[in-house]
Amino acid sequence: MNKNNINKNLLLTIAIATIALLSCNEVKRTPGKIYMPDMTYSRAIESYTDLTYLKDQGIHYDAKPVVGTIARGKEMPFPYAIDKPGDTTNYNASKLVPNPIDSLVGRDIAEAERLYLVNCGICHGTKLDGNGPLYKDGNGPYAAKPATLVGDAKYENMPAGQMFYSIAYGKNLMGSYASQLNKRQRWMIIKYIKNKQKK
Repeated sequence: MNKNNINKNLLLTIAIATIALLSCNEVKRTPGKIYMPDMTYSRAIESYTDLTYLKDQGIHYDAKPVVGTIARGKEMPFPYAIDKPGDTTNYNASKLVPNPIDSLVGRDIAEAERLYLVNCGICHGTKLDGNGPLYKDGNGPYAAKPATLVGDAKYENMPAGQMFYSIAYGKNLMGSYASQLNKRQRWMIIKYIKNKQKK
């Protein structure tokens, strides 16, 4: 190799090393521009805190779900609200709502029966004959005979949606069971009653 080539290579190596050392001397502290700062710098939000301060920063978040949305795993809401006194529009319209539970199998049968006995059997009886402990053939503390769910054509022909309406909002002397039974449990009880009526 010739001496000129060696000198050139040596000078080139020294120049590259010098540039590398000089460029690494200062640590860059800013990452540059951020496209979406709200996603890069998260704002931790504690439960039950007042979030009005976020509006000053251009963020409109109130910790409530979007209107009309349903949480994953939850059932569709019942489409009819309670009627105003003297009105039966929604009660009559509820005839069209089908029971989302097609059949009860295994543990669901036992659970539906248990739910019926705990919540309904006290009035409607274990045999669904309207002769529960509160009525006792007219000798109990409740003077009015509850509905006979098996053996009375009115209740055997009642659509599942109307039964759901009655359980959810109450009907005549029967009160609402919305606080005791969730939607799925109400539909399970209705399926249990309908299965007993078929027998």
